[in-house]
Amino acid sequence: MKICTRVHDFGKNTAENLSVFASVFGFDGVQLVLNKAINGETGLPGTLNTEKAQQIAFEFNKNNIEIAMLGAYFNPVHSNKELVNQSIAKFKEHLKYAKDFNTSYVGSETGSYNDDKWTYNPLNRTEEAYNEVKRIFKDLVDYAKEVGSYVAVEGAYGHCMYEPKRLKRLFDEIDNGHMRIIVDVYNYLNIENYQNHTQIFDECQELFKDKIVVFHLKDFIVKDNKLIQVGLGQGLMNYDYIMPRIIKNNPNAYLVFEGIQPKDAISSLEFIKKYLK
Repeated sequence: MKICTRVHDFGKNTAENLSVFASVFGFDGVQLVLNKAINGETGLPGTLNTEKAQQIAFEFNKNNIEIAMLGAYFNPVHSNKELVNQSIAKFKEHLKYAKDFNTSYVGSETGSYNDDKWTYNPLNRTEEAYNEVKRIFKDLVDYAKEVGSYVAVEGAYGHCMYEPKRLKRLFDEIDNGHMRIIVDVYNYLNIENYQNHTQIFDECQELFKDKIVVFHLKDFIVKDNKLIQVGLGQGLMNYDYIMPRIIKNNPNAYLVFEGIQPKDAISSLEFIKKYLK
């Protein structure tokens, strides 16, 4: 089982330097968001090609760092439809060149009617929201099948796929063999349900089984009636419960640190590695 990190949590840099950072800390791979991680990358469609993708992959692979997944996250229900169309084109470009990065997966969340805030809006829970997300992601999943890659989709409490069973409905209605699931338990939590996080985790595993290809690992504390992310093992997430079940039921999934500060990276790695021994 491979432990990876969202590499732009180390800041924006060259692919070579980022691969060194990941290697020195002891990670096996990275989740790569080009425009957030690599100097000079804008993330705009029309900027990727085979040569560039293979060169970036080479810089990571020479330090034995795998690119587990490309992040091309976008908001499919953003009010700026020109931006949505641009983001769809960007996502498809990532799907097209994913194999040149030596990966199969391109990931996104499902957006919010609050546009760039990506936070709760009552419209997110409407059938209109569901159908718009379905329309856009069906097109992406169909394109993924054409080019031989996979769309990895992540739900979150404040987004249009706000609970696991709603994401399962989407999966059942559009999957053609080229849709996969990212599970981020923390993203489903709020001040009212955080004490039920192991049940939410169980629901994700029960609903999606081996279609889960990435687990985002996070931890949290409660402060001023808000959930605050902390280093792994420093908070309330019950990893004594979660990790054995991941190892048993999803042994081939990537474990990806997301939002872990560099100062907490080594202790978080040591914390997770103890479960893998």
